[in-house]
This record gives sequence, C-alpha cells and structure tokens, in this order.
Amino acid sequence: MHSGLICDDRLRQRIAANLAAFDASRKDAHGKRGAAVALTITDEAYGADLTGLPNHSQWQDHSALVLTKRSENLKNHPGQWALPGGMQDPGENAVETALRELAEEVDLHLEDDAVLGTLDDFVTRSGFVITPVVVWGGPRLKFTLDPSEVASIHRIPIEEFMREDAPLLNSIPESEHPVLRMPVGDSWIAAPTAAMLYQFREVCIAGRKTRVAHFEQPYFAWR
Repeated sequence: MHSGLICDDRLRQRIAANLAAFDASRKDAHGKRGAAVALTITDEAYGADLTGLPNHSQWQDHSALVLTKRSENLKNHPGQWALPGGMQDPGENAVETALRELAEEVDLHLEDDAVLGTLDDFVTRSGFVITPVVVWGGPRLKFTLDPSEVASIHRIPIEEFMREDAPLLNSIPESEHPVLRMPVGDSWIAAPTAAMLYQFREVCIAGRKTRVAHFEQPYFAWR
C-alpha cells in the first residue's frame, strides 16, 4: 500500500502542490472539438459500484477516483469505462465543462474551489481535444446516475492505479507509439481514459512530470 492515500486534507494538499509544480500542456483544437473530463477524488466507501449510498456510519477512508461505465444506448463508445465529461458548450472553459458534466452524469454538484488543477490536453483519434480537470470531491459523497448516459458509477481505489504492472503497453503496426492501457482488477481500461489515469498517478500522486499525449489508443477508440 502507498502511504498517504487516505482521503483527507493531507492528500488534497499533496495533489494540489504537485499540480501547481506541473506545467500542463494545452493543445490548439485546429478544427477538433473541445472537451473536458473530471478526475474526481473521493473515498472508497463500500466499493466500486455505487449508484446509491447506504445509510451507514462505517466508511472506508482510502482514496478513490470516480469512473463510470457508459450507457449501452450511447452512439459513441457504449459500455466503455469513462471519466465524467463531455463536449464543451459554447462559451464554456474546460473547468466549467467538467463541473457541469459531473452534475449531469452523476449528480455531483461542486464549486470552482474544488478544482485542484489540470493535466495535459489529450488529442483523441475520434476528433476531440480533452482537458483533464482534477477535482477534490472529498469523502462521503452520494451519486445518482443519469441513465441516458451512464450505466454504472464506480469508485476505483487510487491504489489500483499504482500497481507495478501499470501501464500496459502494446505496439501496433499503424503507429510508432504504443497503445496504453491501465489494469484494473483482472481487466483493463483503454486510452484515452487510461492515459489520463496514468498521468494522474504520475503527476498527482508520484510527483513525476510524466507526459502521455504521445500514447496511442486501441482501434475501437479511433471512431
């Protein structure tokens, strides 16, 4: 176990300091669509699948990130792992988009002061420039999913992303760069979500200035 990954103010300060020391790279859209996602830190609570929280006084206080499984009814990437997020509305900046999408997808309403910073923009094969926004949710959050977009809500312990076998890298003939995946349990999460999770691990937790924009995405994410 990595010490210091309890969901408390010490972890919040640690992540904020690491982000303040990191010069996040912004990308020009060049005709691509702007988007943002929220990497939201909370506690592990009762485990990975929390669409409604039981009324109970005992909580697991280890830190976790909020991920979703996308609805099978969505046109793009149905059923895949995702971070709450989406396209920027006209006039929105990345932070506003990330906070709005948190409210819409998982019913989590946070103010600007919950934002700890941003990671590097990631340009996807499917035509988006995504800004990852790191958000402090804190412990004892309650979520309610929007069934039109989200099939399930998951709290994945940050410890899981610190595994020694992460990331998984695989070469493909179409690119000089390897495809990046992050292992979770006996399965894995694909880039671009995996690339953002890996950079969160490296920058926010480990304090390393690791870049991920060059990593490839698997074929199914190119559409």
